[in-house]
Amino acid sequence: MSKVLLAFSGGLDTSYCARYLAVDLGMEVHTVVVNTGGFSEAELDAIASRARSCNVASHAAIDRTDELYTKVLRYCIAGNVLKNATYPLSVSAERIIQAIAIAEHARTIGATHLAH
Repeated sequence: MSKVLLAFSGGLDTSYCARYLAVDLGMEVHTVVVNTGGFSEAELDAIASRARSCNVASHAAIDRTDELYTKVLRYCIAGNVLKNATYPLSVSAERIIQAIAIAEHARTIGATHLAH
């Protein structure tokens, strides 16, 4: 059976994906959420609960808040990097931190596929 790691927000789209990958495609589904500082403990608990309701094989929450600041945001702030010359570049800048965390977790669990 193929093992897939699904980047999971707990919303409609990724909840549908979890069930589709498991039921329709017969894959072993594992979910992960990467917290870069935007989720409270209650929100992370709700995401984990939603993952369990989708009958996934496992769910993980990975905290990368410190890494986002030390490797990305402090440079964006120091350089006054603005998106559309208007607001600080932060949301899109965090994607690389999330992608690296997801790839590392995929290796850890031996996933053969990634999905989002």
